[in-house]
Amino acid sequence: MTRRSRRRALFLILATSVALPQVTPAAHADPRSPAAIEAWQQSTSVRLQADGSLSDVLAVSSGDVWAVGQQQIWDVWKNRGTIRHWDGSQWSEVAIRDATAAGNLRSLAAAGPSDVWAVGDSHDGLPYLAHGDVTGFDRVRPQGLRSGDWLGGVDAKGAKVVAVGSREKRALVLTGQNGAWTVQQLKDKGALYAVAGGFAVGDTGTEPLIAHNSGGTWKPMPLPSIPGGYLRDIQTDNAKRAVAVGGVYSGPGDISPLVLVWNGKRWKRQSLPVTGARLYGVTGDGKGRYWMTGYDPDRAAEPFVARCEKGSCSIIRGGADKGRSSVRLQAVTYLAGKGAVWAVGHAVDTSDRYTDVVESFAPKTTAASTAARTRS
Repeated sequence: MTRRSRRRALFLILATSVALPQVTPAAHADPRSPAAIEAWQQSTSVRLQADGSLSDVLAVSSGDVWAVGQQQIWDVWKNRGTIRHWDGSQWSEVAIRDATAAGNLRSLAAAGPSDVWAVGDSHDGLPYLAHGDVTGFDRVRPQGLRSGDWLGGVDAKGAKVVAVGSREKRALVLTGQNGAWTVQQLKDKGALYAVAGGFAVGDTGTEPLIAHNSGGTWKPMPLPSIPGGYLRDIQTDNAKRAVAVGGVYSGPGDISPLVLVWNGKRWKRQSLPVTGARLYGVTGDGKGRYWMTGYDPDRAAEPFVARCEKGSCSIIRGGADKGRSSVRLQAVTYLAGKGAVWAVGHAVDTSDRYTDVVESFAPKTTAASTAARTRS
């Protein structure tokens, strides 16, 4: 397989799963924009090494933002996971202190500014779990995990940490509290990709899967029948309001977006404006407004976001930078108090080279001031 072929193969894998900041053209919404629709502010980078991609982003505050991913993804010997931190003025790399290097890091969670968790792959065959703060991260090795297990998402609150994934084609939940760890393997086939607020989402291989923590036990929830459906992220506001996003696979190249909304009693499907976009990430302001990120193959070079409020959604598209053939936004986070949303992922140029991206946008009234703060 040639290097270019390997690039194309990994491009498909990532789909399913540096210069100074430069202002890009204003975003526009399809088909009509609300009065306070976001204006695209900036396309920047955390400056990963060659062929890097970001998988997740988390804002503890506007001056305390975390991102994880991997760099040098084409070299099996140099491929490494990475953790980056924004302190309000610049991005910096945070050390990972262990003897066995991390592979691709997929998910982040924080119980507090000095209590941050990351999960992904390692180079020793076990799932990778790390805990730390801006001074560095240490690998944590929970009892109960074994070779072949896979972790895709993590959540943390207080002294409790929950990571989800799969084991032997069945959904897996790892729970840690006060240094003790337990592993629960669900009876149902499938895998879980994200977890938040007592809900975990994924798929069975043929339909979407959502598990809920009830009395310390994780159980699948009743869902609408959606053959080919899958879920990749969830935003939980409270016990009565949550949103899960993913897609519906109908055949090669035929994928439509999927959004499920929880009202405290049942999950219902929410419609989006007509689009063939793939949805990967979701965030919210805690008041019923949500942003969903992904990739639209019909307009691949334009960063894609859907914004939903009170059952109505608009599509926001960023400007297409020269030289980019596509942009995939894998995750998104809301910066409370600033009205801004940051989305991360990667851009691919016309030579199939990967570059990590951070796309930020906000209401028009705050776009200029936020752009000025993030331009250093």
